[in-house]
Amino acid sequence: MSKSHKGLESSFKSMDTEEFLDIHFNRPIGYAWALFFNRFGVHPNVVTILSIILGVAAGVMFYYPDLKHTLAGIFLLMWANHYDSCDGQLARMTGKKTRWGRMLDGFAGDIWFFAIYAAICLRLTFQPLPFGIGAESGMTWGVAIWIIALFSGTVCHSKQCTLADYYRNIHLFFLKGKAGSELDNFKQQREIFHSLPWKKNFWWKMFLYFYGNYTRKQERLTPNFQRFYALVQQKYGEHIPQDLRDEFRRLSLPLMKYTNILTFNTRAIALYVSLLVGEPWLYFLFEIVVMTTIYAYMHHRHEAMSAYLYQKYAER
Repeated sequence: MSKSHKGLESSFKSMDTEEFLDIHFNRPIGYAWALFFNRFGVHPNVVTILSIILGVAAGVMFYYPDLKHTLAGIFLLMWANHYDSCDGQLARMTGKKTRWGRMLDGFAGDIWFFAIYAAICLRLTFQPLPFGIGAESGMTWGVAIWIIALFSGTVCHSKQCTLADYYRNIHLFFLKGKAGSELDNFKQQREIFHSLPWKKNFWWKMFLYFYGNYTRKQERLTPNFQRFYALVQQKYGEHIPQDLRDEFRRLSLPLMKYTNILTFNTRAIALYVSLLVGEPWLYFLFEIVVMTTIYAYMHHRHEAMSAYLYQKYAER
């Protein structure tokens, strides 16, 4: 096996949680960029900032309805995603992991989609409603498209990605242990937050505060898992039996395809299609109806699995 191939494989968190497009497209391109930036001594944080600039530029392109701007926006968003894959690989490659890097990487995707949602809303605000309704009545989208986008982004998109990220880290925890996962909790984050003085730590404390709220949201969405996880910690601590790990992986693995659907790639493809057919509002409809349905099913399955495992191991 070549050195570059080994390096690429080492960038995968696990084959259980990696998506097809990431394995065969995004990760290899991100790794090539990481090698390029490493050669010139570029810091991973610079790459993250570049990804934010590219993502926002993509949003600006999506404001314009013509095909040339749409294709430019798609290209820029794909490029931003490759840099998002690159910065983490570059940080591991060079050992340049920083607080700012973690903070920037956490917010990068949110900034992209904020710009994209705003651009679509600005584009449609004074456009007539679809299906000839606006042409006949003179009605435009107006404030309605902003309300739809706000609901789609905050209630649907945010909750979907929050839970999908949590389930992937839970899976990685039982697969690889604490070192191979980013399974954090609210109590832990608040303890870190309160242990630091505000002086010289203002922005890091702000990040910890909002990240703590993020972990609390994850925990509140998963009561059955929290009960099972507390039982596991109480009975086994850091030494979880291998048979429990294996059983959890077997039951959790079928749900990983849903966590992958609810993250970037499927969302981006739906966005690209809606823009290419000239009806960007369809993206919001897809997110509200299709993605929410998948989210609800994934959530139900995971909570049922957690309740089953709690009952089984509580009786041991």
